[in-house]
Order: sequence, then structure tokens, then C-alpha cells
Amino acid sequence: MLNPKDVPINIGHYLAGFADGEGSFNVSFRPRADYPTPWKVSLCFNVSQRDEVILALFKRHLGCGTMRQRMDRVWYYEVNNLTAIRESVIPFFDHFGFLSAKKKRDFAKFKRLAVMLHDGRQKTIEGVREILMIRYDMNDGGKRRYSDEMILGAFENPQRLHARHDSKERDDIVRSSQRCEELDRNARAPDSDRE
Repeated sequence: MLNPKDVPINIGHYLAGFADGEGSFNVSFRPRADYPTPWKVSLCFNVSQRDEVILALFKRHLGCGTMRQRMDRVWYYEVNNLTAIRESVIPFFDHFGFLSAKKKRDFAKFKRLAVMLHDGRQKTIEGVREILMIRYDMNDGGKRRYSDEMILGAFENPQRLHARHDSKERDDIVRSSQRCEELDRNARAPDSDRE
């Protein structure tokens, strides 16, 4: 578990400021035939940048996450493991904080979603409805791969969903940065990133 007080204060504030402008907090839905519910619901914190040094600082000081370089040579850092999010990402940003109202709002929703996923709320249609309401305007509402109607409808007829979508199809994360749009075409997020 990360103790944010162990992070040098100048590095912590620098990374928080960088994430305020370039970072993204997301919740995604992936169709999964091997799950007891039609969707795997995941949280993700991510940042992309051409210079890998800054992202390596995130990985080093958060103590979790993965880094990779896309085909366009942009580096991408992400944490999508719920335990790592709860024990490292959330404590870090609780301690160092954000200045922008938008990022404060998205982070507050992200924290609420982390509690819900930890409690298993994504396993019921009522919980999924609540998750969809919370994510509605995260990252300014952006374009989603799966509509709320499709997500909720799959609880009534999961076979139809899996007939239309391969179980390895990617998620519907909305990236806050223009540079991340290409990621949706070039890379697949791993299911676990704790090292």
C-alpha cells in the first residue's frame, strides 16, 4: 500500500499537476462470456505522453501500473487493477489533489466507483444503472463504444450480446486527451497490472 507521504513533495505535486492536465479516470465495460454477468466492469487511471520519463515517474512513485509504447511512438501509462487503484492511485491523489474543478469532479466519481466495484455492485443490474449514472459526464461525457441501453439490455439477453461481440473485444474507455484516441485502435488494456 502506497504511503503518499513517502513521495517527495515536489515530485508528488508535479505528477498531480501533470495528471490534472493529461490524466484520465475512467470506468469501462467489456463484454465477457466467461463472467457470471454479461460485462466486466473496470476502472482505469491513464496518462499518455511522448516522453517516457514522466510516465516512469508515475510508475515508480505509485508502485503499480504498466507502461508501453504505441505504434505512433507515444508512451502510455495505466493502472487498471482495482486493488492498485484503491491502495495506490486514490491515496496518492487524495494527498496531492487537483486544481481544476473538472478533474476534482472526475476523481470524486472515480473514488465512488472504486467503492462500488469493491462491494460488488457491478454484479447487479441496479448497481450497473448506478454506475452508468455516475459515469455519465466523466471526461465530459465523451463518445462510448457501448450505449447504456446495450449495457443494460445485455442483462436481459446476454447470449445476444456475446453473439455480436467477441469476448476479447476492447473496452469503451473515454480518453481525455486527443492523443489517446489512437490507443483505442492500437492497443488492448491488460486485465491486471500489479507487478
